Amino acid sequence: MSTIRVRITALEIEAKRIYELLVRDFEDDGNPVTVFESSADGREWTAEILLFDMSEAEAAALVRDRLGADAFAAPVEAVLLEDINWVEKSLEGLSPVSAGRFFVHGNHDRTKRPVNGIPIEIEAALAFGTGHHGTTAGCLIEIDRLLSRRRYKRMLDLGTGTGVLAIAMALLSRQPVLATDIDPVATRTAEANARHNLAGSLLRTATAAGVDHRIFAEEGPFDLVVANILARPLMRMAAGLARRMTPAATLILSGLRVEDGPRILFAYGAQGFHLARRQNRDGWLTLTLVRGRREP
Repeated sequence: MSTIRVRITALEIEAKRIYELLVRDFEDDGNPVTVFESSADGREWTAEILLFDMSEAEAAALVRDRLGADAFAAPVEAVLLEDINWVEKSLEGLSPVSAGRFFVHGNHDRTKRPVNGIPIEIEAALAFGTGHHGTTAGCLIEIDRLLSRRRYKRMLDLGTGTGVLAIAMALLSRQPVLATDIDPVATRTAEANARHNLAGSLLRTATAAGVDHRIFAEEGPFDLVVANILARPLMRMAAGLARRMTPAATLILSGLRVEDGPRILFAYGAQGFHLARRQNRDGWLTLTLVRGRREP
């Protein structure tokens, strides 16, 4: 699979506006988008997106077409990247992550496992979620807190990625967990990671978009759901997800920027949920919502 890196460099305010446009037009399709300072004096910034299975010329043309006049006439640079597992490469040498009682690590850090912690060994893979991102760590902390306070019988990890959150729920509760993702690579990865962490018997994985697949009716209704995905998909599926949950369910939502908070709360408030807890880690938001009862 060819990977094309497209970069647009402009003054800070323009580059950040371009970044927002790229997020709006591409992030739902799974294309990574970022923006970063690219000059020593801080005046120039670069918005970057990765596109797949197309030529450099096609990628540049697609970005120019999507941005239109909003690109501020900034130069668009497209480069074919070397055929490397960039997720794995970027995670080489990362230190373990402690989040609540969970200790997420690679196989090279097994000797660092704490005596009283709950280790989860996750290797770099073509799926999201190793604990290093603020959203994943926020979810792990909240899973630890919630499962220390009450018992949940039917749990769902929606958008499971590597399966780290589903594995955390299974190891701590010793209850069955459904782990779903729109990406078959992710569900295969989650299943393998669950077996590796001795939680395979507790996880059922399924490749499913949204919450309309029959698996949700078979395994639900759920009293604890974790969804670490993006704001727009979460808003679109608010009504459908609520139908898959019990009248006194707990919902952990993440993958959110801080500015996403009000619209997410409005969408799920319309389904009878209210805010019980919020975390802000590195500019990323994790929300815990409940309905039909007091704060868990």
